[in-house]
Amino acid sequence: MSRRTVLATAAAVAALAATAAPALAAGAAGVPGAAPDRGRAPRADRLVDNRFWVTGKDWHTGTAEGTAPVTAGRPGLRIARPAGRTDYTDPHTGRTATWEYARWTSPVHRSTVPATEVIASWNAATPAGTWLQVELRGTYADGTKTPWYVMGRWTAGDDKETDIRRTSVDDQTDGKSTVWTDTLSLDDAETGPRVVSYQLRLTLYRRPGGKATPTVWRLGAMASAVPDRFTVPASKPGLAEELAVPRYSQEIHAGQYPEYDNGGEAWCSPTSSQMIIEYWGREPAAEQLAWVDPSYADPQVCHAARFTFDYQYDGCGNWPFNAAYAATYRDLQGVVTRLASLTELESLIAAGIPAITSQSFLKEELTGAGYGTAGHLMTVIGFTADGDVIANDPASPSDAAVRRVYKRREWENIWLRTKRYNASGKVVSGTGGVCYLYFPTKLTARQRAALAGVGIG
Repeated sequence: MSRRTVLATAAAVAALAATAAPALAAGAAGVPGAAPDRGRAPRADRLVDNRFWVTGKDWHTGTAEGTAPVTAGRPGLRIARPAGRTDYTDPHTGRTATWEYARWTSPVHRSTVPATEVIASWNAATPAGTWLQVELRGTYADGTKTPWYVMGRWTAGDDKETDIRRTSVDDQTDGKSTVWTDTLSLDDAETGPRVVSYQLRLTLYRRPGGKATPTVWRLGAMASAVPDRFTVPASKPGLAEELAVPRYSQEIHAGQYPEYDNGGEAWCSPTSSQMIIEYWGREPAAEQLAWVDPSYADPQVCHAARFTFDYQYDGCGNWPFNAAYAATYRDLQGVVTRLASLTELESLIAAGIPAITSQSFLKEELTGAGYGTAGHLMTVIGFTADGDVIANDPASPSDAAVRRVYKRREWENIWLRTKRYNASGKVVSGTGGVCYLYFPTKLTARQRAALAGVGIG
């Protein structure tokens, strides 16, 4: 099966889990130009730091160059007046066009975790003829800075006449860190200086003289330092509950629309995204699906694949692009983060929030899967009375077969580890607890508390 390949070295960290937290806490002090956040107090043992700009107050911070906060309805950021013009040659079409732009640069965020990896994500509306670019500049523990790395060029559409091709940007490195599709990763996580703070720069583009504007509702990043580990401590079951999440198979789409990541067999990420989008009661309108062959089942899965497709990565598995796609639906939000344990995942399920998780494993490492993979997304929808994981696994032969029950101990290990052996016996990387979380803007108190408990505000 073709999956989102887990990037080599992406999650490698040399520190031991038992000693990491004190070192990380000490390393956060004295970051040049950074002010501590006054929000939640993170747990001392947490190796993941999330910071998202999402409130009206947030959008009044930072440095604005032609942008303005949205003052009515959902808080956000928009173009108020152009700050300049620029030409952009789309590497995937060869066309050069002139765009006017406005820009917003966040305050410096001092991470509670001196990080080996940083992943940005965003939620936005991009009307036809508009797009956005997200950049990140980190500060290392030695006081030097990264370049402004492009973390994504995004548009929700793909009209050949009005839209750019959404894309990640390859070949970005400064000799200390490198951007691998959607992840800024230290080149030497063992001895290199860690990223102790960062800024995000958001540039909004539109056709010159137009009135349309992108509107960004959420922008932020997850910084993490998950220690090297082939296994993780076993957790104790704490929940027996199952959410009613729609079931979709990617495999029934094999051969369909091969221009999008060789067809449905590789669509684990957008298929999982579509399941949760519909769990929250959202779906594409009939006219949005008119392009899909009417003989194809579940046309919304084809739609999700098309509109998450990264033209540089040449696939549908770009993590932030999936979160951004989910947020194109009414009042939905999406973030990319890491969780520390199945216990944290149980707290989300208990609040009615399913999660999309990324894992890699050999066939014999996950009983009942029937396959091995270098990287695969599935949707966790609950837990059995014995604590086993109930997952909607899109790598199933039919929609009816999507619901699976996987052994708790096996599943938590293949998800949370950062190192594993592949079929050739070579040491390769694991994802270290990466997941997507999608949730509506209107939340219950229990849902807000569950999200806050895993660092999402």
